[in-house]
Amino acid sequence: MVEKRVASGDVNAMRNLACHYSRGDMGLPQNYKKAMKLWLRAGELGCAMAYNNLGASYEIGRGVVRDEKKANHYYALAAMGGNAMARHNLGAAEYNAGNMNRAVQHWMISSAAGLDDSLSAVRKCFMHGYATKDDFEKALRAHKDAKDEMKSEQRDAAVAASAQIDD
Repeated sequence: MVEKRVASGDVNAMRNLACHYSRGDMGLPQNYKKAMKLWLRAGELGCAMAYNNLGASYEIGRGVVRDEKKANHYYALAAMGGNAMARHNLGAAEYNAGNMNRAVQHWMISSAAGLDDSLSAVRKCFMHGYATKDDFEKALRAHKDAKDEMKSEQRDAAVAASAQIDD
């Protein structure tokens, strides 16, 4: 069934199948070559998360030769597609390269998408003098707004019900 969805151009099916090949689970053999091919195809069809997965593979050398330039290329494509984690990863790359202003800008964008790690990174940059108080306040407000927007009564009820089951 998944193969049919992949053949019909379903990017989520492509990305998921690629993840299974990458991990070697769900009865599939670990096959990084297939995973990379599927992630690339899904990315080209508009799946930002697939591009983020490609970036991560190149960043850590999972199934490919480690290549920071390619990692950042795929992270940039994913970030342009709206993937907050890829934007965070670009911030980390800029930070590691000593480009503090660019790092802060990336982290401010991803913290505005509700990413906790990005808000923490902006906070650390503020504490070390790489970000202004205004930058940190903007990031904090935008992060709170994103978190508030994600709240739902149904999600809160599900979390509460799950906690009762665990007790």
